Amino acid sequence: MPDIQIERSHDLGLTAARAIARRWVRQVEEDYGLSCSYQEGETQDLGRFSRAGVDGRVEVSADSFRLHATLAGLFGGFSEQIEQRLRQKLDELLGRGEGEDEDDAYNDKDWL
Repeated sequence: MPDIQIERSHDLGLTAARAIARRWVRQVEEDYGLSCSYQEGETQDLGRFSRAGVDGRVEVSADSFRLHATLAGLFGGFSEQIEQRLRQKLDELLGRGEGEDEDDAYNDKDWL
């Protein structure tokens, strides 16, 4: 089963990082039909997401985002494209790479 691991450091602090993570969780819930949960912690939050063929988590702290996802079945064959989209979306939320919307033949809602 293909695994995706993405880590991004930031200097936002936990409150701002938490807001971005919650927005991301809502977005994937709505866009991809993932079942999501979000737990706030004192120094780190944990968001979990899943659906058939996808299982993962995002760990949010005052200085980093760490995303881990396991893809199975049909999604496993598209792991590179899915990872690219996840990186792009996270970077957009963090304000990185704005304006670099690389339009390819794939619709990101088709992947999850």
